[in-house]
Amino acid sequence: MLNQLLLSQTSHLWLFALMVLGIIALPGMDMAYVVASAITGGRRQGWAAVAGIVAGGLVHVAMAMLGLGLLLKLYPAAFNTLLVAGSLYIAWIGWSLWRTAAALGELGTLPRVTGAQAFWRGVMSCLMNPKAYVFMVAIFPQFVRPEYGPLPTQAVAMGLIIAATQVTVYGALAWGACTVRHWLQHNPKRQVAIGRAVGLLLVPAALWTLWHGWR
Repeated sequence: MLNQLLLSQTSHLWLFALMVLGIIALPGMDMAYVVASAITGGRRQGWAAVAGIVAGGLVHVAMAMLGLGLLLKLYPAAFNTLLVAGSLYIAWIGWSLWRTAAALGELGTLPRVTGAQAFWRGVMSCLMNPKAYVFMVAIFPQFVRPEYGPLPTQAVAMGLIIAATQVTVYGALAWGACTVRHWLQHNPKRQVAIGRAVGLLLVPAALWTLWHGWR
């Protein structure tokens, strides 16, 4: 009986991990923010953005366990409010990046953002990401089973799965973006042009998320 329960729990977690991977791998605001941070700020800023998003993901797990997911399900207007706020926040980051790159085009350098700033922006990006709330409301509760043990223990296990997946996916993106950045460092004008392009990337990413997530 115990072996059967352990086997069921293991299969349960593997299925959860696959669901998490599928959702995180979908293009969205967090992914766009990581790429933007790594290209414009380098490895340190890129990984700070990843760390912030991971921290935000753990907060989402805590909120789901506290029942805030049910609240959003009962009051769709609250979800729409978060959706608009998150989309506007990412669009604002994109616009700020475009405007700064345009203003400094003659200098050929982009302003430095500290690791702490990149981290907290990553936290806010994740907390305002509607994709995360869809997951918290529609998917996460289905994997919380009383027969699998104490709920806090399950939350820790699922939180670690989410964090590991975020580090793997977003970390790979940050590494790739840093490789592009090294190529750009030898051409300041090209670096500014990419900074503008990345800023523009964040704006449609925010609008796309708003369009597809609105309820």
